[in-house]
Amino acid sequence: MTTAFSFILVLGLLIFVHELGHFLFAKLFGVRVLKFSLGFGPKLFGKTVGDTEYVVSAIPLGGFVKMYGENPDEQDVPKEEREISFAHKSVGQRFGIIFAGPAFNFVFPVVMFFLLFLFSGTPERIDTTKIGNVAPDSPAAMAGMVENDVIISINGEPTDSWDDILHGVQGSRGEPIDVIVLREDAQKKLEIQPKYESVENMFGEELEPRFIIGIMPYAEFNYVHKGPIGAFTDACKQTWGYVDLTVTSIVKIFQQVVPASELGGPILIAQIAGQQMEAGWVNLLYFMGLLSVNLGILNLLPIPVLDGGHLMFLTIEAIRRKPLGERAQIIAQQIGLALLGTLMIFVFYNDIVRILTQ
Repeated sequence: MTTAFSFILVLGLLIFVHELGHFLFAKLFGVRVLKFSLGFGPKLFGKTVGDTEYVVSAIPLGGFVKMYGENPDEQDVPKEEREISFAHKSVGQRFGIIFAGPAFNFVFPVVMFFLLFLFSGTPERIDTTKIGNVAPDSPAAMAGMVENDVIISINGEPTDSWDDILHGVQGSRGEPIDVIVLREDAQKKLEIQPKYESVENMFGEELEPRFIIGIMPYAEFNYVHKGPIGAFTDACKQTWGYVDLTVTSIVKIFQQVVPASELGGPILIAQIAGQQMEAGWVNLLYFMGLLSVNLGILNLLPIPVLDGGHLMFLTIEAIRRKPLGERAQIIAQQIGLALLGTLMIFVFYNDIVRILTQ
């Protein structure tokens, strides 16, 4: 129940934000909006207000804003209605309407993190020598080190920060090190034999070999109130960090550094959303921010039927000073639908395989 509720909450809110961007800018430029739909497929319920029908549909995997004169085969409209037709707006206005959807997916996490940091404070990691994780079968584990141990010295040298621990291990040059840890108010002496091996970054790429003992720091944070300007700055930094991570991940997939089997779809999103909600609302908000950025960037990919594909067509139109032919647009959209359908099948397959092999 938690998984289903969190999935609908997260995806529904992000789809609403995305479509709201299209809707507001269409209204701003005087385009008639015929339908605002959350979800696809059969209508569950809805209401018509003015020119627009607001609908919630059965399949919660997307949404759309249908505008008057939007589709290639609907652009021959009466002269008196051209002012409210999407196709008869300037290239810049149409570009703004299409771009507003992904843009709102970037604005949303900035606003969300701004409010979170403003009222709760910005989390800043405390530099500690407390152990958060000990890798199984690592030198530290074999020497008897456990989670929540606090390293207070290495080879007689005090360790006041995590950098002190790193320098102590690297300075061993492979020789055994004497480590004093504080465990339940008692000091224990451990002899650990570092090993020299490659470590991997978050994308699975091997880094240069180094001496390691197999430990990770305990994640402990202070929450610092910095006022509106500081909260806004930190919110922008947090969102930009997610943008950088998402773009880098996409590049790594194309470079085949990250295997395509790591791609996930709605099932994986639902699982993670459920886990984050169980961990707390703050965790869920961070996940929602990351997912919003993902949605914005994926929609900007130059694939027909996605916003990025429409922006590509508009860019071509601006350069050529005339739009692509109706047939070319229809064929491109059919290709885009085929690509998107293939991708959806692939990520669903990954999700099912992931469940069966867990």
